[in-house]
Amino acid sequence: MQDDKAPKTGTTIVACVYDGGVVLGADTRVSTGIYVSNRASDKMAVLADTSVMCRSGSAADTEAVAGIVRYHVEQIAIERDDSPDVKTVAKIANQINYQNKGANRGQGLGAYMIIGGWDKTHGSQVYSCTAGGNMIKTQWTTDGSGSTFIWGFMDDGFKENMTREECERFVTLAITLAMSTDSSSGGCVRLNTVTADGIHRTFVQANDLPPMYGELAVGRRHGYQSDSGGLML
Repeated sequence: MQDDKAPKTGTTIVACVYDGGVVLGADTRVSTGIYVSNRASDKMAVLADTSVMCRSGSAADTEAVAGIVRYHVEQIAIERDDSPDVKTVAKIANQINYQNKGANRGQGLGAYMIIGGWDKTHGSQVYSCTAGGNMIKTQWTTDGSGSTFIWGFMDDGFKENMTREECERFVTLAITLAMSTDSSSGGCVRLNTVTADGIHRTFVQANDLPPMYGELAVGRRHGYQSDSGGLML
């Protein structure tokens, strides 16, 4: 008998504020059941000049939400002659989720998002936006299948007024830990650091990530690294 259930997907996304900005990060593995469909994807979308969305859940739903949010952000920017603040951007995304709770045969959108950024009014901000339409402001958060394994690590390791370097290291380490435990998370790590100067993107290749809990260190002796950053055996 054919199984009509949708294949399970997974990811790990993380966001954290620091003294002067926000660091958002994600792994790069896209999984469809047991099949890795993309090992170097970009799970973060730029919504405004200093606002970024981390996407988890359904890739189709989150990409659609991101596109709609960008449309509204552009309209607001034209009317005000200025980019909207981070909270406004997060509210737009959250409202789309809430208004579509009846989508997908009553299951709602599969869009679990983190929106973070910096603006001149409120400074550094991170918002967790759930599929049901809840929006929570927090200093750090994580989502996706890999988040289950790193909540304790992040709660213990977070400290206020971190420097940019400390925060980027903290987010990278959290995602690396999730990747070592969650089979649906993996590949490389992408970071978006948002400051008053804009969005700064960083790509951390697999062989630059520290091994975790008995993992073999990734090195060129095990294969070679492709242009996308993945390890080819």
